Amino acid sequence: MDLKELAQEAVQIARQAGGEIMAIYGREDFDVELKADESPLTIADKAANDLICAQLEQLSVQYPIVSEENKAIPYEERRHFDYHWLVDPLDGTKEFIKRNGEFTVNIALIHEGRPVLGVVHVPCFSETYWGAEGIGAFVVKNGNTEKLQAASFKMTDEQLGVVCSRSHLNEETQAFVDQLKSPALVPKGSSLKFLIVAKGEAHIYPRLGPTMEWDTAAAQAVLEQAGGSVIDEGTKAPLRYNKENLLNPYFIAYGGLQEA
Repeated sequence: MDLKELAQEAVQIARQAGGEIMAIYGREDFDVELKADESPLTIADKAANDLICAQLEQLSVQYPIVSEENKAIPYEERRHFDYHWLVDPLDGTKEFIKRNGEFTVNIALIHEGRPVLGVVHVPCFSETYWGAEGIGAFVVKNGNTEKLQAASFKMTDEQLGVVCSRSHLNEETQAFVDQLKSPALVPKGSSLKFLIVAKGEAHIYPRLGPTMEWDTAAAQAVLEQAGGSVIDEGTKAPLRYNKENLLNPYFIAYGGLQEA
């Protein structure tokens, strides 16, 4: 398998899905439903999901697809997957509804629990981030490709950039931030939080609250290939995928963390 070639195909699919989303984003109004967990769902989520799944199924290399919008594959079946696609067709639905532009299309390839390829497309800004194991991490904008490199830092440094959610800043996250020396908070929505760290524009993204596997996989691949890491707060090991429960543990995403 050529991961670079596969990444380019996933980039094109993510961009097409972004086009579907923007066509709906441009409407004066769009229907919003509530899913069983009270999270919002729009026709943009559905349109992007349908396009991504259809396009992935047409690739010459075929893998199972686990998506936020069609996730009901039993673990007894999933646990035998060697490779599989993990998709969040519209991450940041709340941001989409608020029309602040901070939403993304996420496509990841998981191999034995690790994200080895990730594409994050930002439709409103026409930016596409991708990373693949052994190749590196890149951003494509205005027709130009730039290599991504996370910033090196130590936890004892002053004024570290800490990315936080626009919608979730709980007590645990505040306690983590309070341990740092004069941190600078950078609020962002969706998987853009990882990308700010991958670009070296911030140092840490603590997520001490609930997320799902499809929320993080693609951006984790980008960040890791840019020299960063995403660490399970409990085990202190890299965040893993295709678990029986698709809920992520609490985690911290780091740029180029150096030993003190």
